[in-house]
Amino acid sequence: MTTPTSTPTPSSSGQALALSLARGARAITPPNPSVGCVIIDGNSVVGRGHTQRAGGAHAEIMALQDAAAQGHSVKGATAYVTLEPCSHHGRTGPCCDALIAAGIRKVVAAMADPNPLVSGRGFERLRAAGVAVEVGDGAAEARELNIGFFSRMVRKTPWVRMKIAASLDGATALANGQSQWITSPEARADGHAWRARAGAVLTGIGTVLQDNPRLDVRLVDTPRQPFRVIVDSLLQTPVGAKIFEAGGPVWIYTAIQDASREAALTAKGATVTCLPDARGKVDLAAMMKDLARREINDLHIEAGSKLNGSLVREGLVDEFLVYLAPTLLGPGLGMASIGPLAQLSDAVALQFQSAERVGPDLRVLARGVGRDQF
Repeated sequence: MTTPTSTPTPSSSGQALALSLARGARAITPPNPSVGCVIIDGNSVVGRGHTQRAGGAHAEIMALQDAAAQGHSVKGATAYVTLEPCSHHGRTGPCCDALIAAGIRKVVAAMADPNPLVSGRGFERLRAAGVAVEVGDGAAEARELNIGFFSRMVRKTPWVRMKIAASLDGATALANGQSQWITSPEARADGHAWRARAGAVLTGIGTVLQDNPRLDVRLVDTPRQPFRVIVDSLLQTPVGAKIFEAGGPVWIYTAIQDASREAALTAKGATVTCLPDARGKVDLAAMMKDLARREINDLHIEAGSKLNGSLVREGLVDEFLVYLAPTLLGPGLGMASIGPLAQLSDAVALQFQSAERVGPDLRVLARGVGRDQF
């Protein structure tokens, strides 16, 4: 057995390194949470890993395998992990059992798993086997990294992020509908990076007919394409739409039943779901719950002002990812058709999360007040 390379790593930095591994895995892990694990023996890192694609090894298993591949013993070592080790048989076996079998002495976890199949049970099993458990270090960042997973487990709906590209005066398109391109290539590539994190990208039939988007990730490297979702009350999606060109599933939510249209779209790879509301439109709240049942953690919206407005009015949007170009376009289409409001107190209250330059544009992330309190 080889001697571990001595890397002075204070124990307090173990969770920071685990969180870094989790951040780097966000694009590959959905619908599983993105988790990082670091195993430290004394002051030496002897193993590290992060969650793999669904069905693949979890972070703890990857860290144990990494240590074994290097010839390092983990007996008596401490495992730093960003989420409670699982205790149930899902797509893989229980991680807490693997840690116990390997002789891990202590587990430092950022927080408990919100999955009711796990929550607290992993910690109980570890403690019952004599493994010391500490919880809480790095909890805020661990939860934020997986806010979509927490949303699906606790609220039974995805975390909904609405992406908007607009001029500085708030226009998302000219009055004639022209919108390509308001923002820069840098902003568009950054937007694709946010697409890549999502479980699904959603748009409306208006955008499909007007812009004919693919809605896949092309401008950045990605190991996984998100699902694509269309809100199409009257089932008007053309079978020749570019959204089918990227391959993979396309989910269409409609408010009508048309067997011939559904058969044609199904032949193109679509799954058509009829969820009408009382007005003959798609029941958007029911759609969100259905998407959660399909294991969508983060839903990325790229739609027009009409659908955007409907989603905002129904209180279904958690945060806004807005790219502002340094241009003024004058009268045109707005970000979301939600007004006119009768008084200022009716405004949708937001909190700024960040504001950063992306190329010549400004990227603003704003979250609905209280939306993350669950």
